[in-house]
Amino acid sequence: MERELGSGGMGLVLLGRHGPLDRLAVLKRLRPELAANEELVERFAREARAAAAVHHQNVVAVYDWIAWRGEHYIAQEYVDGVDLRAALAEAGRLPWRIAALVALELARGLEAIHTRGTVHRDLKPANVLLGRAGEVKIADFGIALEATGDGLTRPGTTLGTPPYTAPEQLLGERADARSDLFALGVILYEMLAGAPPHRETAEGEGQALLARMQRERYTAVRKVAGDAPRWLARLARALLRGKPRARPASAQRVRETLERSLRVFPAEARLELASWLWEQGVFQPREGDTVVLAAGGGARSPRWRLLALAAVLALALVAAATVYREEVSRAFLERAQAVLGLQASVLAP
Repeated sequence: MERELGSGGMGLVLLGRHGPLDRLAVLKRLRPELAANEELVERFAREARAAAAVHHQNVVAVYDWIAWRGEHYIAQEYVDGVDLRAALAEAGRLPWRIAALVALELARGLEAIHTRGTVHRDLKPANVLLGRAGEVKIADFGIALEATGDGLTRPGTTLGTPPYTAPEQLLGERADARSDLFALGVILYEMLAGAPPHRETAEGEGQALLARMQRERYTAVRKVAGDAPRWLARLARALLRGKPRARPASAQRVRETLERSLRVFPAEARLELASWLWEQGVFQPREGDTVVLAAGGGARSPRWRLLALAAVLALALVAAATVYREEVSRAFLERAQAVLGLQASVLAP
């Protein structure tokens, strides 16, 4: 054990180091006074199983579930960074492109989770981890619902964190993948606007909050984030629909919408996110760190990327023509010239 990272209602979160591999890991320990409750122990074990079943770069990896001397631990990946809640507190509302990139990474993670038949049910900024290299990872499967399990939740019981909880969850109904998409919509809105669309203004205001969610009573995205493009505002509105059937059908649909509009590769997204987070002071360099920032990453246009891709293709064609001069026909070169709009002298062997 190296130090305590935090605590919650069910246990402590500790930073540990695996000696033989010299690798840091997070250890979540169930509080000893709860270990006698078999239902809570089973829920803790199920959290480990639900997370361990998902292998994806946007989901925190689980290494092991450990019962030792009457104590229960989950060993999982250590993400060196901050959670999205802390980043929003430091930077305020995010530029629309940065918010969309984070949403894209979350949609990819949710797609992997839902493909396994699991519903997270507690997606919120505190459960979204941002790494110092631009990683975005979904964490904390403490109340996840497995398609093959009973969820360990009694009918009518509400689980989740208002205002990120979907209306059907607040009603105690069974959640599905679209419930997680509602939470994604709340997070996207909060990143753009600086605050969630629905807030509890007083203790015990749950019914009023539920009514606002069901009636979709909130300030429109473009009124609180005027720089956000219309397509992104439409996506946020679709995710925040009060009725599950009115939301996008799957995380895959959300991912495809974001990919089609952003036109960015995963490695580019991570570099752009890391650059912005470092520039905003969310991360501070430590001794031995090497920080590489993407110059003007957020300003690059799709046209710039197409020109860069054309240049790469041209270089590849030149290399192919040089190495396989006898095999590359003149017709192929002329066709490449027409497609890329390059001079024949550039493409000639």
